[in-house]
Amino acid sequence: MDKGQRRKERIDRGIKVRTEGIYALSSLRELSYLSVPRLVLIIGLLALPLVMPSIYWQRVITITCIYALLALSFDFLAHFVGLVCLGGAFFVGTGGYLAAIANTTFGLPPWMTVPLAAVVGGSLCTVLLLPCLPLRGVYFAIVSLMYPLLLARVIEALDILGGTDGIMGIDSFANRWAEQYFLIGALLLLMFGVRRLVNTDLGLVLRGIKDNDQAIRASGMSVTFYKSIAVFIASVIGCLSGASLVHIYMWSGISQFALDFSILPIAATVIGGGGTLVGPVLGCLLLVPISELLRDFGTLRIVFYALIMVAFIIFRSEGIMVYGQRKYHQFERWTEV
Repeated sequence: MDKGQRRKERIDRGIKVRTEGIYALSSLRELSYLSVPRLVLIIGLLALPLVMPSIYWQRVITITCIYALLALSFDFLAHFVGLVCLGGAFFVGTGGYLAAIANTTFGLPPWMTVPLAAVVGGSLCTVLLLPCLPLRGVYFAIVSLMYPLLLARVIEALDILGGTDGIMGIDSFANRWAEQYFLIGALLLLMFGVRRLVNTDLGLVLRGIKDNDQAIRASGMSVTFYKSIAVFIASVIGCLSGASLVHIYMWSGISQFALDFSILPIAATVIGGGGTLVGPVLGCLLLVPISELLRDFGTLRIVFYALIMVAFIIFRSEGIMVYGQRKYHQFERWTEV
């Protein structure tokens, strides 16, 4: 059959039904079209520790996963609930200190301290942020930013929890492979889990709060209650990253309240694409290694961060993930007329 009897059409034609996220699959090729991007992400993350040239860069991948968890937490709150939380360092510090205390004081192993610190830390962070939940926009962002600054100064001034020296003698993970694949596995599980969550009834309510909280309140539902659930989920993810971090460095201190843990996830979300959940992870995979490469420049690294963010905001304001999704769905093939 010659070329004149064929036409080009988009690959996703006939796969997607009119409702986004509902698919009618009729062949293995169509199933592959939808599953290949997800498999590339999963296999790529699992293979990263194996292809790194040295132990140093394997550690960089581990720290990248720490930041990716924080970026996932930020993206969930900001784009699905409407709460711009700058308290990433608050979550990291809380989870880190709780894991350190559980390990050094009570002798619990890392496989127990990490989930325990995540849940207890998430509950504690939610309680402390509860009075701030009626706030929205920049007001909630400013208040959430004050918590890590306040706690760091309190620990330093009262010389508690090790003061400026921190808590030392914390047990590490069994080995570097357990450390890396624990964080990669947790990142994949939480990324796909949160994606599933935002498409459930609870996710619809949370998105409704973001779009019009008065309508949710008029429906007889408590906006504060659902916001507290969202904050708890986000803070558990953040505290999990902090608890893992102290077992990686075998030390916990006030540097875990540093603003890097609040700022870099935001930059990664801008670069990767907010509201996609996968985009912030891709942003961290780009930013954190660049940060390590620019370590010799000291504080001038901030200038490079700023230049990268400005470039993406001007030329690719939607982020890498949204741009990549659009291009992927625009692929065409020749079909018979």
